[in-house]
Amino acid sequence: MDDQKQQIINRLKIIEGHIRGVQRMVEEDAYCIDLLNQTRAIQQALAKLDALILSRHLHHCVTTAIRSEDIAERERVLAELLQVFENIHH
Repeated sequence: MDDQKQQIINRLKIIEGHIRGVQRMVEEDAYCIDLLNQTRAIQQALAKLDALILSRHLHHCVTTAIRSEDIAERERVLAELLQVFENIHH
Protein backbone atom coordinates (compact mmCIF):
# COMPACT_ATOMS: atom_id res chain seq x y z
CA MET A 1 0.00 0.00 0.00
CA ASP A 2 1.39 3.39 -0.91
CA ASP A 3 2.12 6.01 1.74
CA GLN A 4 -0.64 8.41 0.65
CA LYS A 5 -3.24 5.66 0.75
CA GLN A 6 -2.16 4.72 4.26
CA GLN A 7 -2.38 8.37 5.33
CA ILE A 8 -5.94 8.52 3.98
CA ILE A 9 -6.91 5.34 5.84
CA ASN A 10 -5.34 6.64 9.06
CA ARG A 11 -7.19 9.96 8.72
CA LEU A 12 -10.48 8.09 8.17
CA LYS A 13 -9.91 6.07 11.34
CA ILE A 14 -9.30 9.28 13.29
CA ILE A 15 -12.49 10.82 11.90
CA GLU A 16 -14.44 7.66 12.71
CA GLY A 17 -13.19 7.87 16.31
CA HIS A 18 -14.24 11.53 16.54
CA ILE A 19 -17.72 10.73 15.24
CA ARG A 20 -18.16 7.86 17.70
CA GLY A 21 -17.05 10.20 20.46
CA VAL A 22 -19.62 12.81 19.47
CA GLN A 23 -22.30 10.13 19.37
CA ARG A 24 -21.40 9.13 22.95
CA MET A 25 -21.46 12.78 23.98
CA VAL A 26 -24.98 13.19 22.57
CA GLU A 27 -26.13 10.01 24.31
CA GLU A 28 -24.71 11.39 27.57
CA ASP A 29 -26.32 14.83 27.06
CA ALA A 30 -23.00 16.67 26.79
CA TYR A 31 -22.88 20.44 26.82
CA CYS A 32 -23.79 21.84 23.39
CA ILE A 33 -20.66 23.97 23.07
CA ASP A 34 -18.53 20.88 23.72
CA LEU A 35 -20.43 19.10 20.95
CA LEU A 36 -19.89 22.01 18.59
CA ASN A 37 -16.16 22.03 19.38
CA GLN A 38 -15.99 18.34 18.53
CA THR A 39 -17.98 18.65 15.30
CA ARG A 40 -15.70 21.55 14.30
CA ALA A 41 -12.71 19.26 14.86
CA ILE A 42 -14.39 16.66 12.62
CA GLN A 43 -14.89 19.27 9.88
CA GLN A 44 -11.22 20.23 10.09
CA ALA A 45 -10.21 16.58 9.93
CA LEU A 46 -12.43 16.14 6.85
CA ALA A 47 -10.76 19.16 5.22
CA LYS A 48 -7.36 17.52 5.80
CA LEU A 49 -8.73 14.29 4.35
CA ASP A 50 -9.94 16.20 1.27
CA ALA A 51 -6.46 17.68 0.85
CA LEU A 52 -4.86 14.22 1.01
CA ILE A 53 -7.32 12.79 -1.51
CA LEU A 54 -6.90 15.75 -3.85
CA SER A 55 -3.12 15.48 -3.65
CA ARG A 56 -3.27 11.78 -4.48
CA HIS A 57 -5.63 12.47 -7.38
CA LEU A 58 -3.43 15.26 -8.77
CA HIS A 59 -0.27 13.16 -8.54
CA HIS A 60 -1.80 10.06 -10.10
CA CYS A 61 -4.94 10.46 -12.18
CA VAL A 62 -4.51 14.05 -13.33
CA THR A 63 -0.82 13.69 -14.12
CA THR A 64 -1.51 10.54 -16.16
CA ALA A 65 -4.38 12.20 -18.04
CA ILE A 66 -2.41 15.35 -18.83
CA ARG A 67 0.48 13.30 -20.19
CA SER A 68 -1.91 11.25 -22.29
CA GLU A 69 -2.41 11.78 -26.00
CA ASP A 70 -6.17 11.45 -25.41
CA ILE A 71 -7.53 15.00 -25.51
CA ALA A 72 -10.99 13.89 -24.36
CA GLU A 73 -9.49 12.25 -21.28
CA ARG A 74 -7.55 15.41 -20.40
CA GLU A 75 -10.71 17.50 -20.75
CA ARG A 76 -12.73 15.02 -18.67
CA VAL A 77 -10.24 15.12 -15.79
CA LEU A 78 -10.05 18.91 -15.85
CA ALA A 79 -13.86 19.17 -15.93
CA GLU A 80 -14.04 16.85 -12.89
CA LEU A 81 -11.67 19.09 -10.94
CA LEU A 82 -13.59 22.21 -11.86
CA GLN A 83 -16.85 20.54 -10.81
CA VAL A 84 -15.41 19.64 -7.40
CA PHE A 85 -14.31 23.21 -6.78
CA GLU A 86 -17.61 24.63 -8.00
CA ASN A 87 -19.45 22.34 -5.55
CA ILE A 88 -17.25 23.58 -2.69
CA HIS A 89 -18.30 27.18 -3.26
CA HIS A 90 -22.05 26.49 -3.56
